[in-house]
Amino acid sequence: MQDIRTQAGFAMTPDELKTFHTQGYFGPFKVYEIDEMKAAWRRERLRLMDRSNAVYQEEAASSGNTNISNYDRHLDSTFLADHVSRPEIVDRVSSVLGPDVLCWRTEFFPKYPGDEGTDWHQADTFANASGQPQIVWPEDEEFGGTITVWTAFTEANEETGCLQFIPGTHQTMFYDETKKMHYDPDKINAEEKDGVRRGFFGYDYRELQKDPDWKPDESQAVSMVMRPGEAILFWSTLMHASLPHSGRTDEMRLGFASRYVPTKVRVYPDTDVIEEYGGRVSLDRYGSVLVAGHNGNPHNRIATATTTGHPFVTR
Repeated sequence: MQDIRTQAGFAMTPDELKTFHTQGYFGPFKVYEIDEMKAAWRRERLRLMDRSNAVYQEEAASSGNTNISNYDRHLDSTFLADHVSRPEIVDRVSSVLGPDVLCWRTEFFPKYPGDEGTDWHQADTFANASGQPQIVWPEDEEFGGTITVWTAFTEANEETGCLQFIPGTHQTMFYDETKKMHYDPDKINAEEKDGVRRGFFGYDYRELQKDPDWKPDESQAVSMVMRPGEAILFWSTLMHASLPHSGRTDEMRLGFASRYVPTKVRVYPDTDVIEEYGGRVSLDRYGSVLVAGHNGNPHNRIATATTTGHPFVTR
């Protein structure tokens, strides 16, 4: 896709927005050159091993090999802090969400050789693991979810376990997030579903189905093959999953997801902790990042700089 834009930046065109609203995702699009991304990851993966400035400390480590320990490293990493505010990302997100935008969470999604795929799932309030809503849209909105921008830091293809989407499923929730899944670490790498080895970080996402007999129509699934430095933008309410890592290559697949909402959305309302995936972390040092516009919502805590003092950029 051509990424040479006018001085207006990387805002989505009317045709791109129409396609996005129909299918629930947009891209892939380029954020970094391939060599630029490879060099950045060689450098940053060593720096990220140092968690001394991370906002989640001992409690995150106690969660073991679960995804909660991969949350919000943009709050201590200069590279990731700049990444979440890159115009290639924020201009497109603002095209969908409007001028006032928060980045409320980031997550690493590593997939090592032999790792299972991820179950088909949707997320609206992100209460799926804990039962506690983590984002809440105004009451006059039926449901909202978040815009996720998933950036490939390494090769993401059908061999290494790329994302899959079922286009057009973002307008209907097939899962009830008021139910609560039951965490069982023994479920990791434990089950084959319809010929594909999938799980959900120690949960069974099918526990949230509104209709226990319903199955996603995998015949409509589209694989999101991405080179290092490319990204895909999608509604979290879009039905999405990932394939297993075949193990036929030694390269880890690594994606970095940054999640965005309008400032009118309440982030982590009425709670001071995140509790899921067998772990618990305090939100004492947490803050959302204003990546575009202005924040008129007094309910949300805002971080203006990383824990090491690097200022966040607001577009």
